[in-house]
Formats: sequence, structure tokens, C-alpha cells
Amino acid sequence: MALATNLGFPRIGLQRELKKALEGYWEGNISQQELLEVGRDIRRKNWQLQHQIGIQHIPSNDFSFYDHMLDAAFMFRVIPDRFLKLSSQTDLDLYFAMARGSKKGKYKNTKPLEMTKWFNSNYHFIVPEISPDSHFSLLSTKPLDDFLEAQSIGITTRPVIIGPMTFLLLSKSTVIDYSPIDKLDELIPYYLELLHKLAKEGAEWVQIDEPCLVLDQTDQIINTYHYVYQQIGSSVPRPKILLATYYDSITCPIQKITELPIDGIHLDFIYGNYDVQTISSYLQEHQILSLGIIDGRNIWRSDLNKAVKLANQFVKKIGKDRTFIAPSSTLLHIPQDIEQETRLDAELKSWLAFAKQKLEEIVAITQKINGEENQNKQLFEINQKALETKRQSKIVNSPPITNRINQINLKMLRRKSPFKKRITIQKDRLNLPLFPTTTIGSFPQTEMVRSMRHRMSKGLITEQDYELFIREEIIKVIKFQEEIGLDVLVHGEFERNDMVQYFAEQLKGFAFTEHGWVQSYGSRYVRPPILFGDVYRSAPMTTKWIHFAQQQTNKPVKGMLTGPITMLNWSFIRDDQPRSTTCLQMALAIRDEVIDLETAGISIIQIDEPAFREGLPLHRKDWPSYFKWMIKCFRIASAGVGDETQIHTHMCYSEFNEIISEIAALDADVISIEAARSKMELLNAFSQYNYPNDIGPGVYDIHSPQIPTTDEIQELLMSALKYIPANQIWVNPDCGLKTRKWDEVKPALINMVSAAKEMRKIKLSN
Repeated sequence: MALATNLGFPRIGLQRELKKALEGYWEGNISQQELLEVGRDIRRKNWQLQHQIGIQHIPSNDFSFYDHMLDAAFMFRVIPDRFLKLSSQTDLDLYFAMARGSKKGKYKNTKPLEMTKWFNSNYHFIVPEISPDSHFSLLSTKPLDDFLEAQSIGITTRPVIIGPMTFLLLSKSTVIDYSPIDKLDELIPYYLELLHKLAKEGAEWVQIDEPCLVLDQTDQIINTYHYVYQQIGSSVPRPKILLATYYDSITCPIQKITELPIDGIHLDFIYGNYDVQTISSYLQEHQILSLGIIDGRNIWRSDLNKAVKLANQFVKKIGKDRTFIAPSSTLLHIPQDIEQETRLDAELKSWLAFAKQKLEEIVAITQKINGEENQNKQLFEINQKALETKRQSKIVNSPPITNRINQINLKMLRRKSPFKKRITIQKDRLNLPLFPTTTIGSFPQTEMVRSMRHRMSKGLITEQDYELFIREEIIKVIKFQEEIGLDVLVHGEFERNDMVQYFAEQLKGFAFTEHGWVQSYGSRYVRPPILFGDVYRSAPMTTKWIHFAQQQTNKPVKGMLTGPITMLNWSFIRDDQPRSTTCLQMALAIRDEVIDLETAGISIIQIDEPAFREGLPLHRKDWPSYFKWMIKCFRIASAGVGDETQIHTHMCYSEFNEIISEIAALDADVISIEAARSKMELLNAFSQYNYPNDIGPGVYDIHSPQIPTTDEIQELLMSALKYIPANQIWVNPDCGLKTRKWDEVKPALINMVSAAKEMRKIKLSN
């Protein structure tokens, strides 16, 4: 019989219990024991829910207090020396200090590990640091502990472990010309030890995740996979091994994987492209095929009949007993339960499936394959009705938007003059000093700010009272920025709930959830809007607040917008038209807003694109077509203004070396990037390319509660000068300050301004 299986479940809790517990613990409001109990409760509920639905392979060790890559680093004692000197090696505070730093206690001012995007998702992972001096050991047995914990409540699980190749390939070397993969032979014995322990305690299966198999690989790396899994697969005792890949197709020939001594392989049939005949012919007779045929990254109902048809093609080739039905990837990327949403339009809601509903779809497909026709007959009927309703719905398509897309021309993609001419005009207008200082946009969203927004949404205060409050907050933040000496100001974004949701709420074609939270990193969760129809702007979105802020000061105030690429990548997007078409619709809406801001007298407009690299296809062969439409979208959004208006953009954690020419092609006047955690190493790409436009390398890490000193910021700026000429450098934090507290932000910005002033003195004296 085919089995209904899962690769991973959302770990934040149905009511965001993990976020509340984590932040309570970090603030000292709850004990470590209370935090651990919240984790146990979430795991127990997740396992029991999946068991009740009918999932037969339930994952364990998919829960994390912060990040699964950090869990693996901690488990194998991949702990940088700066922490080892201070730690007992097993405390939870060490774990959190590695992730986010600490502003108190023994880890105070200890630099955390870097963080970057997980493949082409909006999830961020902690990057392990490995050097020639790193020494592994099995410091914890978390996968075993979770397996035994589930077993204690009567549920046998399939432990999930990050594979050794993915772990090392995604780790960072702290030594030039040294690769973490060189540590492979030292690491493998500890994987074997862990597998032996799991087998001894009765684990029948273990899921080893190797998503790096879907990246472009050299022959040497492919051979290294072979070398690793020959050792792991041949080791005894061990559980059966399901080697899991996801997010795209594997890049090596399938026989390179099936010839390994493993017991099963999971393939992503939603985002990957596989041939039934090829896969079936190369599977060994004992090997299981796990079919990822339910979308683990988007929230639309699956076409159950289509999924059954695909699954049956494999069943005919390899048999039911060798078939697992599964989501395409872990369900980490989607909300937990659509049943919580009571305010969504009923028609739209009928088209959606969150994690719980995805598992119900998996069980229904499995039962149908197994000949249990009547078990979920009603679900199939509801499914087909919903799909047909969606196809015929009048709320999805808008002919005028299609007409506007067809009228896009080359003139709309180009600024009037090249950058060298524009920047001269802009500098004359703005009259800014060397090393101009600014922030990325948002200031702390205090409890009062959130409370007032909540009260207004509930009708407890009038809209007039709320707007008066926002105006007062803007006045205060403008005054603060003037007092500390910032050169380019922002209005603080106090009226905004989220950088994507705020704009999506004012655009047609979007819908919103109340409880559709998804983890971005640590305790940072987002509620991606649901992009279900054609997008357009019916009225100005930001002009009122930005114009009001500019009236409070003689210094320039930036207009702050979220760009079309980020809007696309940070939303659950429609699946009935190309992504490029959807992105073009949003670009036109943002273009209208940019032109309105310029008309209102705003001299600097920032179009944030933190997700610029996020949507990049995992296979290089697909990059050119992606960049073509992506750059087109940004240019449409930004190129409608005159030479005197300065366009900024902001990007988050990215590997820029491979895409620097495409960044230049955006033709933004100023780009700000996150560079503090890497100690400005990311600027090397801009230096080698001889990037022509201005750059604001982040000089302090806002994801950490640590407050940078003036000397630390000045040291980073001196490092930046090794890569970028002084007249191109802006001084700003790594990212927006929304999630930080005022007692952290004020001294940090004061120190940042002080460092910039010192740098001006140094340059003027030379």
C-alpha cells in the first residue's frame, strides 16, 4: 500500500506560541523551563494533528527554537571560538547568542553568526562557521531526543536531519582559500554515530535532507555525494534512509542518486521537472519513491485528480508498496490551518489549502491510489468544484490591466539621463556632505503604535484620532533625526503594519489573513498577502504621510515604497498566469506612486527590493529569462521621474558576486545593502565590478540587540573604503529598525552619525 507522508510541519504554533515564548525568554519574563515546555507542547500538538489526519510517516526534529541549520551546527559542535571561550557548550543562551547576539550576560558584544536566505525562499538560515581548527563532536542528540519524545506519546516518527553535504556546502569558511567541505571526513563519523543511536532506539526511517542536490553542481561535488552516502548507506546499524531533495529538479543524472545504498528518494514534482519513465527505470527494486505532488510553498488547493493521475503513472511502474505520497517540500513555508480564517471572502477561501489541508489532500490521494474510493469522495468533489469556481470567477481578471500591460514601451524603462549626469544634478539639489547618513526606513514599532493600530481596526478609536496619533509620531521621529544629525530623514513608517501588507492592502487583487503567519527567521514571522487577481492602484498610498513629514523639516525626507519584485516574492501568488505578468502589474502600480511622490516635492524615493535575489531560479540556465523581466519590472517602477529625483533601493542578505551586473542594470542611484555581519566582505563584488553608482553598506546589524560603538562603525567604514571610493559611500544601518527598541536604536544611530563625522574629518585632512 502507498503511504501518506510529510517532510516537515510549521513550528511556530497555531497561535504563534513560539514567538511569544522566545521573546518573553529573551526579555527575562519567562524561565528557560517555561520556554522548553512551550516547545514540547507545540511538538506534541503537531505530531498528534498529523497522526489524526492519517499521515503515516510523521516528521520529527523539524521543530526548532530558531533555525534547523543552527540546530545542526550546535549538535555537531560547530561553535566559533569566540563563543567556546565563554560557554559551557550546552546552554540555550549560547545557542541564541550564536543566532542573534546578546546585549547582556557573558555573550554581550559577541558577534553572532551570519544569516542568509534559504535557497529561493523567504526563510533565513543561520550560516555555520567552519575553519581548519573546527573540531566536531556529538554535542547534543536532538533528533534522537525528539524521536523518543514522540514515542512517549505513542507516535512513531521519521526523524529529519540536514544532510552532511548540504550542511557543509551552505557553511562559511572563516579562512581564505579553505572550504568547509574539506572537513567532510571528520564530520561523517558523527552522522554515523547519530544514525546508530536512532536505530538502537527503534527508528525505522530517517529523512536526510540534501536540498543542495538541486543546485548546479560540479562533477567533483557529485562524486563527493557518492563518497558520503556510500559510507552512510553501508553503515550498520542504521534506519532506512530517505534522501530528500526539494525546490527544483536535481541537477545530476538520476542514476547517480539511485545507485547509492539508500532506501528511498524524495523528489519535488511541483517545482522540479522529472520524467516518469527515466525515474522508474533507474530506481532499484528495494527503493521507495517519495512523490512530492502537493505544493509545500503555496496556498492554493491542489488539483487532486491531476495529482492522482501522476501518482498512478509511478504506481503502475513500481507498485503501491514502493510509493510515498508527500508535499513537495517541508510545509514550513505556509500557514498552519485555513480553518482559523473567519473573515476571508468565502469564494476565495474555498480555493485555499494551508498545511493542515495539504496533509488532508495527501491522505485523500493516498487512499484513492490504494483503492479506498469512498474514504474521501466528498473531498474530491469539493476540490473539483472549487477549482472550477476559481477558473470562472470574475474577481480574478481585469481587462483594463491587461491592456495597460500591452502598452508598455522602451521609453518607460529608461531614466532621462545616465547616472553620471543625474548624480551631479542630484548632489547640487540635495547638498549632502561626504558619507551622508540615513536609515533604511522604519523606526521602532512600539507597543503603543501597535495598540493604536489595533484599536482603530476594531473601531475603538476614530480614524481621525488614529491619524492624529500617527502625525504626532512622525513629528517626534523627524525631530529626533534632526537632533542627532542625520542627513536624509525618513517618516518612520508608523502607519505601516508590514512592508508588503501595507501596500497590498491598498492595491486591488490582494486578500489578507488574520492568522496566516509564516516564519521568516527566529521569532520574526510574516503574514504574506494572497495575490489572487489582477493588481492595480486605485488611489495614492503613501503621499499623504511622506508629504506631511517633509513639511516638518528642511532636510530631505525619503519616500518609502516596497518594490514589485519583493511584493511578488513575499506574497502567495496566483498560479494561473506567469510570475512575470503579475510582477509587471505591480510595477505599474508602484510607478504611479513614485510619480505622485515626485509631484508632491519628494526629492529622494526608496524602492525597497530586499527579495531581489530571492526569486532567482536555482538553475543558472534559467537566470537570463528571470533577470530580463525582473529588471524590466524595477525599471518600470522607478524610471518615470526626472533626473533631479534620486532613486534608492535596499537589498537584504545576498551573494552579490554572481549577479552584480544585473544589480547595476537596475540603474538605481543609490543601493543600500546588509554588510555588517560579513564585515564588508560583500562589497568585494561591487569593487571588482567597478560599480558606478552610490552604495550604502550597512554599518551595523539590526538583527542583533547589540549596540555598535562609534569605533566599530568607523572600522567598518574604513574597511568599506578598501572597496568603494568615499564619494560613493552612504552610511546607514543594515535594515529597517522596526523590530528594535528605542533604547537600542537611539545610541546606535548617535554612534553611526558620530562615526560618519569622524570619517569626514579623516578624508578632509588627507
